[in-house]
Order: sequence, then C-alpha cells, then structure tokens
Amino acid sequence: MNIYTDIPSPAMKEAGLTASVYGLQNHGLMNLRRAYWNLPEPALYEESIFRGEGRLCSEGPFVVHTGKHTARAAADKYIVREASSQDYIWWGSYNRPFSPENFNTLLSRLQAYLQGRDVFVQDCFGGADPDYRLPVRIITEMAWHSLFARTMFLKPASQEAYRTHVPEFTVIAAPGFNASPLIDSTRTETFIILHPAQRMAIIGGTCYGGEIKKTIFTVLNALLPFDGVLPMHCSANVGQDGDTAIFFGLSGTGKTTLSADPSRRLIGDDEHGWSPNGVFNFEDGCYAKVIRLSPTAEPQIYACTRRFGTILENVVFDPRTRKLDLNDDKLTENTRAAYPLSYIDNALPEKRAGHPRNVVFLTCDASGVLPPIARLTPDQAVYHFMSGYTSKIAGTEIGLGTEPEITFSACFGAPFMVHHPYKYAQMLKALILQHGSSVWLVNTGWTGGPFGVGKRISIQHTRALLNAALSGRLEGVEFWQDPVFGIAVPKRLEGVPESILDPASTWPSREEYRAKYDTLAARFIENFQLLAGEEGIPRDLAESGPKR
Repeated sequence: MNIYTDIPSPAMKEAGLTASVYGLQNHGLMNLRRAYWNLPEPALYEESIFRGEGRLCSEGPFVVHTGKHTARAAADKYIVREASSQDYIWWGSYNRPFSPENFNTLLSRLQAYLQGRDVFVQDCFGGADPDYRLPVRIITEMAWHSLFARTMFLKPASQEAYRTHVPEFTVIAAPGFNASPLIDSTRTETFIILHPAQRMAIIGGTCYGGEIKKTIFTVLNALLPFDGVLPMHCSANVGQDGDTAIFFGLSGTGKTTLSADPSRRLIGDDEHGWSPNGVFNFEDGCYAKVIRLSPTAEPQIYACTRRFGTILENVVFDPRTRKLDLNDDKLTENTRAAYPLSYIDNALPEKRAGHPRNVVFLTCDASGVLPPIARLTPDQAVYHFMSGYTSKIAGTEIGLGTEPEITFSACFGAPFMVHHPYKYAQMLKALILQHGSSVWLVNTGWTGGPFGVGKRISIQHTRALLNAALSGRLEGVEFWQDPVFGIAVPKRLEGVPESILDPASTWPSREEYRAKYDTLAARFIENFQLLAGEEGIPRDLAESGPKR
C-alpha cells in the first residue's frame, strides 16, 4: 500500500515472496507498514512510478532527481569510534569520529521514523569472489534506491539463497529522515554514519544513490585487508590472452571510459579487490558520469543511457517527449547512470580474472605539465599511489565549482580509505613485485597549458598510448627520464604526435612550462611531507618523488 493512500501498490501481493528468514526485527525495525523484499527490476520500476519517485523516459531508462544533494556529501560522513576498530582507522577529514551514544540515539529515532512506513529490502553481496564476498542488506525508504542497490550489487543465485541470506553488514537509507545537528552532533541534517562493531550504516537527508554504493565500498576497504585482499578504487579489464589491467583514478579521470575497450573484456568500472586468486569486481553494475557523453567516443556507455534497467540521476529530459538531453547541466555536472555490467557488450560474466600484468594510475592534470604516459618503478608506484594526484572534476562532490580543483587523494580514493594509505600502498607494492606487474602513470588532463589555456589530451591519443602499454609495444621503444619526477617517458610511438609525448613543446613558452612544473613538484613534496610525517611511514619514500 502507498503510505498516503489506500490504493494497493503494484507489487503488494509479491512483497514477501523472497523474504529472508533473518527478518528486519534483527535491525530493530518494527511495526512497518509493509516490507518489499528483493523485488525484481520491473516491479521496482512500477513501485517507483506509483510513488512518484521518478519518470520513465524514452527507450526505457528511469530518471530521478535527487533534490538538494546531486553529489556525495563527503563532509557529512562519519565512523563510530569504538574499541574494536579505533586503533586501525585513519582518523581525520575523511574518517570523522562519531560517538556510540549519538549513533544509538540517531538510530533509535530513525527506527521510529520508519514505523508505519513501507520499506524496500535488497539482500545481496559485495564481491564476486566467493572466497571474499560480503553478504549485505540494503534497506531503503525509496523504491528507486532499492532498484539502485539491486543494479549495483551482486544478487543471490536462487530462491533458497534469498531465504537463507544473513547479512554481515546492513545499510538503512531514509532520505526523508533528517538529523538534528543540535541533538545529534552532526554537521548538517544530512548524515552517513558507519558503525564497525554493529556492522551497520545509516544514511539520511540525502537521495543521492552514490552514498549507498560508496558506503559498501568503504566497508570493504576496512575489512578486506585483514583477509590479505587489497581493495582498490579502480576499473579493470582483461585482454584476449588473459592479461589483466587495472585503472586507478578518481571520478572523471577516465576509469569507466578507458576500461570499456571493445578489444578487451570488462571486469568492472569502479571497485575491485586484488586477492591471492587475482582481481575481482565488488559490484554487478556500473555507475558512470554521463554529462556530455559522446556516442562516438563512448558508444557503449552512451547506449546504456537508452535502456530499460538503467537509472539516470539528474539527467534533464523533455517532459513531453521524454527525450534525454545529456548535454544539459542545469541540475548538476554530476549526472549519473547506474546500469547492469551485462549491458556492456564485452563484459566478463564472471567478474573475475588473473593477477594484473599492468597497473595504470589515471591522473587528470589540470596544470597541463605531466606527460601523457610514463613508466614507474615499484617505489615510484608507492609514492604516486599514496599521493593520488589528480584534479576533482566539477560536480562529483558538493561544493566543487566549474573548474577542476587540484587535489591529492591518497590511493586515488582517500574518502573511502579506512586504514592509513601506507597500509594499502605496502600491499600494492608487494603484489606488484610478486606478480611482476608494470606500472604506468597516465595523464588524461590538459596539455599545451593549464585548464583555461591548453586543451584536454585527446582520448584517441590516450587510448593509443594505453593500448601500446597493455600490448607490450611500449617495452620496445626508447624512453627519456623526466628531470623533475624521474619517471620514464616514451620518446615516440606510431600514431601519436611526438609533441604530445614532450608536453613542454606544446606550451607557448618553455619557461612558463618549467615554472608551472616546479610549482606542481612543490605541491607534491608538501603533500607527501604531511603523509611521511605520520608515525610508521619511512621518510626515504620521498626519494621516489619529484626533485626541485
């Protein structure tokens, strides 16, 4: 039933057919109006439309507007500080402490808020490797959030698996429930709070679907290192001869676009683990930025925006024809599409592959000084992995303007890293050495000058360089050593102008280029000094960075 009417909802009769014996009372949820368990995509479309949560648009996608939050509320994320986890958590601006008492009070009020209301439940998994997957439960106030969770996470294989599903972590998302900063000690009415000991996260005051996705990623980042698995903010694909490649990078640097290569099989576009068995996807879906998406440069992702089963966040459409306009950014630059991984033609059904032959760090250099590709030593890989230099692209977090913002995001995903970056960096170096992986730094940002002066490096040139690296063709070319960063840069490659490989030659003045490069080097050094000054971090790691 709809909470506001007595009209039966479309899936009312099927609401409990795939319920787990591990009921919602185990999460303190009582006196609910109705729980809709593990509804499939068509039923969730119907429920979402019935409740006025979004619109069905031309060719089948479901379009929602997420209200005041069109990006992650990174400053409103907290972790409960409690005895079982407080010693290993990297406390600071990304992992803000929250008291157990305030969490329990807020949770009690959230549980009371949901009484008499409908909720939607998806029982699923984080992790495609059965040896390391995490059973999770996503409980949502909104039907489309349940559709989002069903799209993004891995589903049980049978009716019996649903019936016996017991979650090891639970997320409750209720956008209609706001915190009281005065009572709850939150920054705003919005909150995303993880409680490691209770194995629960609660989300309120925001409709943005990415909060659910990134909450589970944060949990996996906390737990998997204890099992010897490196969690990674990366995309991954595999070639015809079984050569796996992983692509680290923040949102907007090209993880999704560059990994969706028609000549290679896609393992996943955003989150993976590197275990003793190889690389595995954490998810069953993709979550891609679609603002100004090109049907020629990104044909497969573009096609997904025109399919039933795709959720589009904050994409503008004509209310009469329901035709999409992917170029319209009046709601946000951070328009998003969530769609099943299987919608990509060359997706790997198993979502697992062997150990990476190539590791790629994608950086969007808004300074316009880094070469388009460079080879790194294992020690340089640790330095650049811990630094995580890139530029945040407009819209991916609340508060970003229209210009890229230079940033250092440790492990190319600092907001989701629970342990200290050096923990993850040590694991990465050990795996690189163990499996003989080549490491590449790829600039998908600007050349010929900084943002506003130069132009963004052509995706065709980036693809050509990446294909050469992944195929091994770069191993046979001559390299020159960058005098500032000490990284190895190829001198020439067929199909790529030599001027692109020597970024100084693309600038109007080499003196301006050198001055800008020196400024960037100074930013690297300053950032790494902050990390290296923390307890347990070898100071000689800085020797693998730039020299002024």
